[in-house]
Amino acid sequence: MRSIINKFSSLLFLAVLFNGLTACAVPDPAAYADAYRIAVSEASAAASAETDGTDEAETDGTDETGDIHFVILCTSDMHGNVWSYSYEDNAETENNGMARLYSCIEQIRKEEPTVFLLDAGDDIQGSIMTDDIANKQPDKEHPVMAAMNYMGYDSMTVGNHEFNWGIETMKKILSQASFPVLSANILDNEGDYITGNGYTIIERGGVRLAVIGVCTPDVPIWDTYKEGIADTTFEAANTAVEKAIEEVGDRADVIMVSAHMGQYAEFDQDGRSDSGEKIIEDNPEVDILQLAHMHITVNDKINGVPAVAVRNSGRELARIDVTLNKEKNIKDITTQILDMADYEPSEEIREIPVVKELHEQALDLVTGGATEDEDVEPLGTTTAKFQPQDEILGLPEGKLRDTAVIDLILKVELENSGADVASCALFKDTSDLPEGNIYYKNIFDIYKFDNTLYMVEATGKELKDYMEWSAECYNQWKPGDINISFDPEYPGYLYDMFGGVDYEIDLSKPKGERIKNVLFKGKPLEDDQVLKLVVNNYRYSSGLKAYNLVEADRQWESSNSIRDMIVEYFAENSPVEPTVNDNWHITGVDLSLNDPRHDEIIGYINDRLLPTPYDESYNLSDYERLVAEAEANKEAGVTVEGREPR
Repeated sequence: MRSIINKFSSLLFLAVLFNGLTACAVPDPAAYADAYRIAVSEASAAASAETDGTDEAETDGTDETGDIHFVILCTSDMHGNVWSYSYEDNAETENNGMARLYSCIEQIRKEEPTVFLLDAGDDIQGSIMTDDIANKQPDKEHPVMAAMNYMGYDSMTVGNHEFNWGIETMKKILSQASFPVLSANILDNEGDYITGNGYTIIERGGVRLAVIGVCTPDVPIWDTYKEGIADTTFEAANTAVEKAIEEVGDRADVIMVSAHMGQYAEFDQDGRSDSGEKIIEDNPEVDILQLAHMHITVNDKINGVPAVAVRNSGRELARIDVTLNKEKNIKDITTQILDMADYEPSEEIREIPVVKELHEQALDLVTGGATEDEDVEPLGTTTAKFQPQDEILGLPEGKLRDTAVIDLILKVELENSGADVASCALFKDTSDLPEGNIYYKNIFDIYKFDNTLYMVEATGKELKDYMEWSAECYNQWKPGDINISFDPEYPGYLYDMFGGVDYEIDLSKPKGERIKNVLFKGKPLEDDQVLKLVVNNYRYSSGLKAYNLVEADRQWESSNSIRDMIVEYFAENSPVEPTVNDNWHITGVDLSLNDPRHDEIIGYINDRLLPTPYDESYNLSDYERLVAEAEANKEAGVTVEGREPR
């Protein structure tokens, strides 16, 4: 029956899109929902006629013992990657995207009679298609919501990035969903769920599945000044789930929480209001937990409760198989994470009119509207490539030493703000500017977020504390280590580098004691010296204020984005030469560069015979083991898959 439903729903969705809604800028979500319900109803009738007496047990997941089996599929953090395309690289991706997810989802629907499809947020932000086109015209049909409607989602939990453009823009976009969007812990100023629903109960195949959606309550840390945030209440996730469970009562056979947060607390270390683990500890009624937000794979149990999470951009799909006995009690739950590298993008998703239209607009934006055979007017030019070659495969030189990419961004920030000191991060390990023509895709590649600048006064001591906080991303060097590595608990986007000051990072020291010899205009920076510090708006909220690093409040905000500033800089200063200030250095390490064993091990890494030592350094004390491992891989013809850029 699933295939019949798909045929009917696909045709009706397209009919609604082309014929029933041509007078509306934003499709009526009720029309989508009605179309899908009609499709299901007609398909059910068709299936009954087609099966001609087939036992219902074969169509609702019930076997001869009375057990009921069903599947829950979970996505999250798709970040606007509808087409399975990297616009900054102007190339098809090989292993992610909503189009690939749909291919996998449809295959499972053909194999299983009862399938639920859930999402845990951060979907409408993150690509040129969404950030630079769709989200700037929220009164028009949105490609992510159109794709999710077509894919037949049963629910979506709102994520923190849905709030990036303010409450009203978020509501306009999410109102296009033909499924409930959940926010059990986020309330408007009248006490109602900000998205209209806190939970939903889905009945299918003889199963009643309750899905409670909660988002990290840390949204105000990142989006404090966005429209409507100040009038919105963000409650602790664990207490909101408790309230929802009371409302659900005995109306569900299985209770699942779809949480846009990680397993552990991100900011609220004491109350753990932003922790999936706390949800389970306080709510033993929860049967299944979906996590999100952290862009990592989770396939585990928390206090005995199955928990899943997938990587970002549609890289993975979580599959949960549930078996109930005839009394509707849980008999078994198994979980697995499916890699989208094994699937081709669905042409059905790519043929959705708004998806196709905005994909073409995004391509025009990054190429200037030219084909491969046409000349295109660039934003500007460079005289040479900006980033140095990585010495060790997978270890970004852009985080190990000062580079021209970072210095360019810092220069733009300082010139546009008039500040004394600026900071920025290398958001992607492979970010670079090529020699020659520069297009919008290149600007997006080195600065992927639509951030603005905030300026705040900071004392010398506060600046040093901020620099210490940033330097915590590194692991402490130990004698014998042949490379610098990064603490896996610290995402790369938290590592800021600084312009306007000279400084050293001593990695022989523990966290909090690493920043040395800070100079401002050639003189030692005094603790009581007051400087004008400029940072992006997110770092101000989620770093300086969240960790009480700076006491003063912002005194200025830029009217345009940092990305727009970089575009303007190229327009006014091309050709741009890559220059490096060398204003900071890592000290306190001896990487045994003169020891031949160093080069031997690095050679194995670069030949893909050893994994990249990103999260933990290789040490000469393990030399024999490392060589044996590499030689065994070489003998077996095995190459180690390179670490994916962060």
